[in-house]
Amino acid sequence: MEESDPALVDRVLNGDRDAFQMLAERHSRSVFQLGYRMTGNQEDAEDIVQETFLRAFRHLKRYESRSSFSTWLYRIAANYSLDLMRSRRRFVDCERRDDGAGWLADVASSDPSAHQLAYSGQIRDNIEKAMNELTVVERTAFVLRHYQNFSIEQIGAALGVGENAAKHSIFRAVRKLRRALEPLVTAV
Repeated sequence: MEESDPALVDRVLNGDRDAFQMLAERHSRSVFQLGYRMTGNQEDAEDIVQETFLRAFRHLKRYESRSSFSTWLYRIAANYSLDLMRSRRRFVDCERRDDGAGWLADVASSDPSAHQLAYSGQIRDNIEKAMNELTVVERTAFVLRHYQNFSIEQIGAALGVGENAAKHSIFRAVRKLRRALEPLVTAV
C-alpha cells in the first residue's frame, strides 16, 4: 500500500530524508509539466522542478494538511515560474520537446491521415504562438486554471491578486487563444 503524502511529510519532519525523496519522485513529473506549460522551455522546467523541491524542503514546516500536498507544491512551482518569467521581462522562445509535442499533442488516432497531422500541427503552432503572446499573468492564470484545475481563489493567491483580477486574466487569455485559433476553426 502506498503511503499518503501527509504521512510522508510527517516522516520528513521527523528527520527521514528518504520520505522526501519519495515525495519528489511522486510529484516531479507533474511539477515539470506545469513548469513546461508555464515557460515553454525544457531547461526552465527542469530548473523549476529543482527549485520547487528545494523550496518545499526548506518550508515543509509551513505546509498545512488542510490542502493537498500537490496543491501546495504546485503553488510553489507556479510562483517560482512566475518569478522566473518576470525576471526575464519577456518569454523565452518555445522549444519543442524531443518527441515533437508542444502545447497540444497531435490528434490521437491509430492511423492519422496526412490531413489530420497537418491540421494538428497547425493547431499546435497557433497555440504555441498565442501562448507566447500572453502576458506573464495571463499565461500563468490560464495554465493554473485549465491545466492544473486550480480554483479562482488559488490562482489569485498564486498571482498575488484578487479573485476578480484572476478571473479577468483567465478571460483575456482565453479570448486571445480563441482569436488565434479562429482561422483554423472556420477553415474546417
